[in-house]
Amino acid sequence: MVNDKDFAFAGLLPDVVINAIESLGIYPSSGLLPLNSYENRVYQFRCDEGMRYVAKFYRPYRWSNAQIEEEHLFSQQLLDDEVPVVAPLKVSGQSLHEYEGYRFAVFPSIGGRAFEPNDLDDLERLGRQIGRLHQVGKKDAFKARESLDIQRLLSESIDELQQSQLLPRELEAAFWAILSPLAETLQTFAWDSLTYQRLHGDCHIGNVLQYDTELTFVDLDDCRMGPAIQDLWMMLNGSREDQTCQLDALIEGYQDFCNFDKKEIAFIEPLRGFRLIHYMAWLSKRWQDSAFQRAFPWFSEARYWESQILALKEQRAALDEAPIKLGY
Repeated sequence: MVNDKDFAFAGLLPDVVINAIESLGIYPSSGLLPLNSYENRVYQFRCDEGMRYVAKFYRPYRWSNAQIEEEHLFSQQLLDDEVPVVAPLKVSGQSLHEYEGYRFAVFPSIGGRAFEPNDLDDLERLGRQIGRLHQVGKKDAFKARESLDIQRLLSESIDELQQSQLLPRELEAAFWAILSPLAETLQTFAWDSLTYQRLHGDCHIGNVLQYDTELTFVDLDDCRMGPAIQDLWMMLNGSREDQTCQLDALIEGYQDFCNFDKKEIAFIEPLRGFRLIHYMAWLSKRWQDSAFQRAFPWFSEARYWESQILALKEQRAALDEAPIKLGY
C-alpha cells in the first residue's frame, strides 16, 4: 500500500501500470505513452484488439472514492445527454478500479486537436457547448466533491506560500506587500451571493478537443460546484475590448441552452486574482514531486517571482476597474 501522502507515485512502475490494466482484461500491445498530467499519471496505449485507450492513475489521497465516482457519474450523464465528453469505461459494472493501492480508470482515446478559436463564431460555438454542459450540471448537485470555496481555498493558498522555501528572501517584502492586500480584497467579495451548480471546474482551451466540427470536453478531474462564470472566464484573453467581444460571443451561444446571470461578470477579475495566487500555491505544494520540477523548472528562479509581483500589481489594479459590460 502507498504510504507517501503527497508524492506517492514512486511505486507506479511500468510493470505495475501494465498489470493493473491487464487485471481488467485489457491487454496492452504497445508501449505506454505518458501524457501531460501533473496531479495524476496518465498513459495512452493500444490493446491487442487494436483499440486505443488512456489509463489514468489518480494521485493518492487527493480525492476520495466517492468524489472520483461522482466525477465519473457526471461525465456519463453528459454523454447520455449527447454532450461530447470523455467518460471512463465500465468493467464489471465499475469505472473506478484499484491495483496495489493505486486507484485508476481506463478511458477511450479519442482523436482530435487542441481547440483554437479563430473568430467570434468559434467562441459562440464553444459557449453553446458550455451551455449544454451546464444544462446537464443543473439537473443534480455534487454531494461528495468540493465546492469552489474561494475564501477557504485562498486562505489555504496563503498558508502554503508563507511556508514555501522557494520565494527568494530578497523578494519576500515586495511579494507580500502586494499579495496580502490583494488577498484581503478578494475575501471581501460576496461569493455567497452566487448560485452554485455542477461545473467542469477547469474549463480552459487546453481541455477542449476539436475533431472536424465537434468540440469534446476532456479532464473533469477538477469538476465541482461553483458559479457558471468559472467555466467561461478562462476563455477570455487580450485587451479589455477583445475580452468584451469574446465574452459577448460566449454568452450568446451559452444562452441557447442556459440563462446567464449577468451579475457574475463582476466576479471575472476576482476569479482571475484567486487563480493567480492558487496556482503559485499549487506549484509550491507539489514541488517535491519530480514531475513538477521537470515541467516547471522556472518556479524556483528569482525572475519568476519578480514577474509574479508585477502580475499581482496588475491584478490588484484590475479589481478597481468597472466590470465588462455585455452588448445586450
